[in-house]
Amino acid sequence: MTTIVNVHEAKTHFSKLLELAHAGQEIILAKAGKPYARLVPLAPVPAQRQPGRLAGRVGDAFFEPLPEDELQAWERP
Repeated sequence: MTTIVNVHEAKTHFSKLLELAHAGQEIILAKAGKPYARLVPLAPVPAQRQPGRLAGRVGDAFFEPLPEDELQAWERP
């Protein structure tokens, strides 16, 4: 749901508008009755990859070559 708020009201209720935007609501800021800017929540930051986070969880067998019959199964169309 989008809410349109004039600049004066936005100044008065800025904290409330921030909470609404953070909750996922889009707020349109209007100046003289015309849309001027949009207040939306930030997109979540994607998780960073961490090298070595599986250390100790993957055994040495994981890195051994696959048996020939299994390799052939992967190569079949």
